[in-house]
Amino acid sequence: MLFNSLSFLLFLPIVFTLYWWINKRSLQLQNFLLLLASYFFYACWDWRFLFLLLFSTALDYFTGIKMEEAKNKGNKKLWFWLSVIVNLGFLGVFKYYNFFADSFATALSGLGIQANFWTLKVILPVGISFYTFHGLSYVIDIYKGRIQAERNIITYSLFVGYFPLLVAGPIERATHLLPQIKKKRHFDYSMAIDGVHQIIWGLFKKVVIADNCALYANAIFDHYESMNSVSLFLGAIYFAFQIYGDFSGYSDIALGTSKLFGVDLLRNFNYPYFSRDIAEFWRRWHISLSSWFRDYLYIPLGGSQGGMMLKIRNTFIIFLVSGFWHGANWTFIVWGALHAVYFLPLLITQNNRNNLDIVAKGKTLPTLKEFASMLLTFGLTTLAWIFFRAKTVSEASVYIKNMLSFNFDGKIQFLDFDRYAIEFLLILGLFIGIEWSSREKEHPISGRFTTLKALAILTAILILGVFSSPSNFIYFQF
Repeated sequence: MLFNSLSFLLFLPIVFTLYWWINKRSLQLQNFLLLLASYFFYACWDWRFLFLLLFSTALDYFTGIKMEEAKNKGNKKLWFWLSVIVNLGFLGVFKYYNFFADSFATALSGLGIQANFWTLKVILPVGISFYTFHGLSYVIDIYKGRIQAERNIITYSLFVGYFPLLVAGPIERATHLLPQIKKKRHFDYSMAIDGVHQIIWGLFKKVVIADNCALYANAIFDHYESMNSVSLFLGAIYFAFQIYGDFSGYSDIALGTSKLFGVDLLRNFNYPYFSRDIAEFWRRWHISLSSWFRDYLYIPLGGSQGGMMLKIRNTFIIFLVSGFWHGANWTFIVWGALHAVYFLPLLITQNNRNNLDIVAKGKTLPTLKEFASMLLTFGLTTLAWIFFRAKTVSEASVYIKNMLSFNFDGKIQFLDFDRYAIEFLLILGLFIGIEWSSREKEHPISGRFTTLKALAILTAILILGVFSSPSNFIYFQF
């Protein structure tokens, strides 16, 4: 079930109505309804993978209790590693087995040894990377003594399977979400209205910005060898806004939907394309994943407490693992490595925490230096996005080579379609302006004239949105 589908438009009001009607009766019934709705939501993708979600949930639920009841450290560690190995094992089999098998076969072929490895013929279970990390953080927090094990199976299952965040995040923490699930919730009109507004803004980013950008980005990337430099530059920019509109749009809809049920989720995006350096970009892009790797990988590795070589090693590990988390392809690993290289000068010069505030806070326009820094950061991230979008590293390399050849015949190529070609560039510029003027707020549809803003955005969605067939969100594949 897609957030941008008619089925979700019918599903959400039904669950919302039943949820607040049951609220008068019992918190447990309320949570049980949300859990059933979440499992139905997930089963709409492929009901068979629901059993994998149920197994993962049960494993971590019982592991948490067993670790807490362990009479000695050895038993506690045994249960901890059982959960970690099984969780990562499932993730490895479904997501990475074919990648390692193919890569190993290619390496042997280079040595003159022909090998044919058996590969899996199954699709990747949607959301497995996200709900696996939910469970892992819970188990790690219990092992480290940060939280106590949750004894209520419905409460814990809802923490893992809560439908707004189930398939593409944000990656929640037990310390943040579990207390909200366990506490009786009362309807908050202002919170619900803000949630509706955030949903509208998220839909705008998805169906107007991302899906229109996808039309151009797909056409250009699919025919990059015949494209001139200007078209290739535009293709990279279109994809940069496609993935931002797509993923942050999903996150806005998820956060807005959750607000309808009186639950706050972790913010996942904070206007990342207004970042002045790569370090700031990663504090603003996919925040829940960045903070997860910081807390559960970077800091345990030593973080930034040791010497410079240790810091550099940990930085590269974090970015390479982040790239690999996104998918079983060398393109994602190169994408992660590029960001590590971008981050390196900031780390060495100890300037990685220079830009912690909002750019040009309280001002209409940035300074020339701030504008140049934002433009450079956007250019570097867009260059890296080419590897993220390409099918192979060689394809991305040729794309960049042709893009930087400055071959231009005076024509911008859009192949066989012309959907708002110039008009959409103006819409994209307007979108950037709206986000810039709203960068001190959680989302643009708030503050003064919210009703007019919401109606204007809804009108834009109906006129400019791509509805021919609801498209999947990009991060569903991760």
